[in-house]
Amino acid sequence: MRADDAELELFRREVSCAALLERWPAGWRLDRRESTRRALKYRRGEGEIVIINHDEHGWWDPLSSAKGDVFDLVRHLDPSLNFRQVCKELRRLINVAPTFPAALRPSLADVPDRPVAERWKRRPRLRQGSPAWSYLSEQRCIPASILAAAAGADIVRDGSFRSAWFAHHRGDGTVSHVEIRGPDYRGSLRGGTKTLFRFGRAGKGGRLAVTEAPIDALSLAAIDGRRADTLYVATGGGIGPGTLSALRDAIGVIAAVPGACLVAATDANQAGDRYADRLSEIAAEAGISVERLRPIGATDWNDILQGRTE
Repeated sequence: MRADDAELELFRREVSCAALLERWPAGWRLDRRESTRRALKYRRGEGEIVIINHDEHGWWDPLSSAKGDVFDLVRHLDPSLNFRQVCKELRRLINVAPTFPAALRPSLADVPDRPVAERWKRRPRLRQGSPAWSYLSEQRCIPASILAAAAGADIVRDGSFRSAWFAHHRGDGTVSHVEIRGPDYRGSLRGGTKTLFRFGRAGKGGRLAVTEAPIDALSLAAIDGRRADTLYVATGGGIGPGTLSALRDAIGVIAAVPGACLVAATDANQAGDRYADRLSEIAAEAGISVERLRPIGATDWNDILQGRTE
């Protein structure tokens, strides 16, 4: 093995991607609320995100296709650096530990007591007047017709403390992940794999509208008049392997329909625009057209919906 190869292996084994981000100039900060022990979410400014995984030895950018090891991360952060300069940056971080909170270190709480699908089945189904229904209709202003359709499709259930549970499904219909939103809480069940939250169906029109959050998917459906030609989906923020596979499968279903279109209905901010660019790349790979649908005068589609009721 050459000396350079041996040093690269040392970097990949002994340098933490999290430690690199924490010590990189320009203000990367851990998003404690949306991080887990296995997936540390770091943010810089409004529109940049890096997820650290593989026990801190891997990373990926949920708003692009970029990913790799710690060497790739340095090149991602500063593409102007050459090989020797990257090595110089990494040498100072060998065996340096990150400073992320102890709350994110391994604990019994990180092990789900039951599979996500089983926990989903134990929650009450959404119904008119239930706590989650009241939260979504009164605080989020989602119309009763949309909530009734979501209840009929069994994609939203009642959680604790008036929260709503939103199910992501695999292609076979099984629940793979659950997002939770409530008056005072935002999170998800541990142990799941993000795919897509789905509402409606593309039908013969072949229109796939992609939002970031399930509440935005339901809100856009309400604003749209719940178009019969549209499948409204939400990724839950970022495009990981499970979400990318689900998106490609959903695109595959509509790709042969004349006029098939992916609508990038992400948030009206820098991160949302980057997200829309990534969705455009995915649509282009599949050979279908793409439309950028950006909320006007608000950050997301639920803001728009709430503004209509004021």
